[in-house]
Amino acid sequence: MEAVINKEKVRVILNPVVLQNLCVMRDKDTDTQNVRIATRKITRCLLYEAAKNLPLVEKEVTTPLTTFRAKTIDPDTNIIISPILRAGLIFTDEAIDILPQACIRHIGMYRDEKTLKPVWYYNKVPMDVKDANDIYVYITDPMLATGNSMLAAINLYVEKGIPINHIKCICIISAPQGISNIQKHYPDIEIITASIDEYINEKGYIVPGMGDAGDRIFNTL
Repeated sequence: MEAVINKEKVRVILNPVVLQNLCVMRDKDTDTQNVRIATRKITRCLLYEAAKNLPLVEKEVTTPLTTFRAKTIDPDTNIIISPILRAGLIFTDEAIDILPQACIRHIGMYRDEKTLKPVWYYNKVPMDVKDANDIYVYITDPMLATGNSMLAAINLYVEKGIPINHIKCICIISAPQGISNIQKHYPDIEIITASIDEYINEKGYIVPGMGDAGDRIFNTL
């Protein structure tokens, strides 16, 4: 059965730099070092796109020539980058460079190979939330296959009262089934990706995909 998705809530970034590096990381003959380099280049582009929802304020700035009012990210905004371990870690360095004020909260899950359901082993999300409306969350994972792990991560933040339009899913390669699974539960959430591939196979891998992202990024093949 073909997965039904709302493409209006999926932002596919077709920048030529993204496409070139997507080609590199998919290639089975690309070594681990170059998979990492290509992945980081893509993650930087996706993070820039995702950050477009951050609130801005004006600040007085003095240049060598004059003083004027410039726009900048509201310093009272709490930004959370939440990588799903282990593959999601590839986003972390780029995220800290782009948004140094962000807090990194790791989520540890692995996929049961028989049920394709997420199994928890680490959760760094527990936290007090004073004003959920000031929090913006970016959940990162290179691959959105079944969507089960991403859905579990979204639930963590929704349960804390964070508005769904303040939560974004950032994935390099996505499967229609994974997108459909998330949209079934959260139809208004935005997914930022570099590609919507064809399908997931019986083992839960995205086709054409890139194989196991964690293994290829961390050289554990």
